[in-house]
This record gives sequence, structure tokens and C-alpha cells, in this order.
Amino acid sequence: MPRAAVMVPLLALGLVTAVWQAPAGVAAEGVKAQAVAAAAAPAYSTEPEDPAFYVPPNPLPAGKPGDIIRSKPSKAGAATDKINAWQVMYLSTNALGAPIAVTGTILTPKGKDPKTTPVISFGVGTHGPAFKCTPSYMSEIGALYEQPAVNDFIAAGYSVAMTDYEGYGPNPSKTTYITGKAEGPAMLDIVRAGQRLPDVAWSPSAKVVLRGYSQGGGAALWGAQVQPTYAPDVNLVGVAAGGVPADLTQVALSLDGKKGFGFLAYALLGLDHAYPDLKLASYMNDAGKKMFSDLENGACTVELLTTYANKKLLDYTTTSPVLTPPWLARVAENKLGTKKIAVPVYQYLGAQDDLVDPSQGRTLRKDLCGNGTSVQFKEFQSDHITLVYTGNKDALAFVKDRIEGKPATPNCA
Repeated sequence: MPRAAVMVPLLALGLVTAVWQAPAGVAAEGVKAQAVAAAAAPAYSTEPEDPAFYVPPNPLPAGKPGDIIRSKPSKAGAATDKINAWQVMYLSTNALGAPIAVTGTILTPKGKDPKTTPVISFGVGTHGPAFKCTPSYMSEIGALYEQPAVNDFIAAGYSVAMTDYEGYGPNPSKTTYITGKAEGPAMLDIVRAGQRLPDVAWSPSAKVVLRGYSQGGGAALWGAQVQPTYAPDVNLVGVAAGGVPADLTQVALSLDGKKGFGFLAYALLGLDHAYPDLKLASYMNDAGKKMFSDLENGACTVELLTTYANKKLLDYTTTSPVLTPPWLARVAENKLGTKKIAVPVYQYLGAQDDLVDPSQGRTLRKDLCGNGTSVQFKEFQSDHITLVYTGNKDALAFVKDRIEGKPATPNCA
């Protein structure tokens, strides 16, 4: 199938690559070609032109989760001619159950009445902790590395809700990376925000699917897990999640001293922001204080996988926090698979995944099946990054089946 021209050079889960305006199921050789084509491209370095938009009012306004705090028309990079876009700030709930403000992007296909469209709440993968990495900003400037998946949904006539998750903003960002108890509500509440945004006004009865990969896969499953009690008004019909970090302890232990160390360091920052009682700074030596500050103020995905590759936590801490009781307790709170998910699940992973341990993904499938969740599972012969693109075709097919009301085809047995 022919591909369109390169949309924009960008950073794909730590490797320099390029987004093509392509349909789902980009071939593996196409992904490699994209990486070669963009190898010499400069990384983005600017921050959003309107930083004040990302600063929550203090105090927060009274309201319900999903209520709009502010909004403005936006762009969707090179796809602006096909997509109407808005940036929003909306009320949501953090991991401790307190109200917070979260930003994100709402996208609708041009030529369609958004009131009649199904809605995909799309959980983006790792973007990095720095303000310049904010997903809604990446979408606006055409540097969203998962744009092919978004384009597929728009082409199918679906609207897309894309949360930034908690914490992106200036001075510096304080993201709660990989904290499922914060990410799940953010994915559900941006759907509510789209229902309440006058220019969009999605129907409360619109079918909704949660979709994500890597960090986004974990967020999507968390959203589905809490939906029956947190957002029963959201008409959820399915969830498609790939490369899921379901057990953060097992994921973390496989990254220390490896090329994915930057993701481990970022996860520690994210949990510390979500749970201030963890006191990450108390475990750091001087080198650690500098490293974590540099990471938070300047790292996007490519830096996580290059600048911080193969480092060891031992070199930055006086005592490692990873296996201490306070950290283990908070990680356990964010472990997936402990509850039945009420809607059909498509879960997939790469057997050669070198960033998110595939063995814990297989355990997640076993746990979900064991608690009665309807799980369609697929294992690809793939690494983590390639599957960002090659996994789209099957995920899109699953989403379409849920939207069309077809029976699910679980394969737990």
C-alpha cells in the first residue's frame, strides 16, 4: 500500500523516526525506512508558545470531573486539513482521590457532526517529563509519534480524545508518569470534557473505546478497570492495550543498567509526584539530585533512551528506593489485573520487548482471564518500538468490531 510523504521528523519511544501519513499496519521495513529517513533530523527544543494555558487556576474552580476549565482551538500538525482540534484543560482526579486540572487535545474528523461520532480515548505512550514534550503540544506542531494510529481513527469517522495526563506545565512539569490510578481517570474525564465542550458536544450515549500502547496501554486498562465506579456515565464498549507495564516492580528491575534506564528514572519521578510521601529526594546522592533535575527539565523520549542509557540506580542513590516497603506498597496500588474489566479487552505485546518486560504482560493476561475478563490476546515477534506501528492494524480492527457491536472473540482458554 503506498505511503504519503513524511509528515514531520519526531522521536518515537526513544528512537529517532518519522511519522508517515499512513494507514494502520505499517510494515516493519517501513518503520526501519522511517528511522533512516529521519536519522539526521534535529530534535524539537521549543516549549509551547502559550505556557499560561497549562497553569491551573488556584484555587481550582468547583465542578465535576470532566468539567472544562478552559479551551481554545488548536491545530493537528500536517493533518489539520482533515481534523478539527481543540486544546482543553479539565477537572479530573489524582491518585490520592483529590481534584486536579489536566490538559489534553480533542480531535474530530472534518465533515462529520461530532455529536454523532464514536469516541476513542487515546492514551499516548511515553513522551518524557519536560514541558516541551507535552503530548498536546506535540500534536499541535505535528510531532506526535503515534499520529498514524490517530489518523486511522479519524479516517474511520471517529473522534479522538487525547489526555496529556497529570502534571505537564512550566516551572517545571511534575508529571505522574506510569501511575495508573491517576492516568485512568484522566482518560475517562477527557471524554466527559468532549461531551461538555460546546463546539464538540459528543453524545453521552456515544460508544467509547480506550486505546493505548506502552504507558498508554497501562492508562487505557486502568481507565477500563475504574470506569464502572468512577465514570459509569461513559458508554465504554472496549479497550485495546499493547506493551502494557502492568507490574511496575517487574518492569523496573529489568531496566536498571540497561538501555531503558531513563524510563526507570522517569517512573520513579512519576510515582514520587503522585505520592509525595515516597520522598524520592531522600534516597538521592548529589549525582542523583543533578541527574533527576536534568532529566525532569530537559528530557523527552529520545533523551531517556540515549542520554540515560545503561546507567545504574546505584550510582545516583544512597539507598535504592525500588524494593523498600513504602515504594512497594504504592507500586502494588498501581498493579493491573487485580479486578475484572467489564468490557472486552484486546491485549498485545512483543515477545522481544526490551523496554516493557513481556513476561509480566503474559502474567497480566493470565490474571485478567482468571478474574473473568474477556481477553483477546496476541503476541508478536517484535521489539517494543516497532510494535508501536505494526500493532495498529489489529488494534484498529478490534476497535471497529466493538463500535459495530460485533461479538468479542476472547482466547483465554
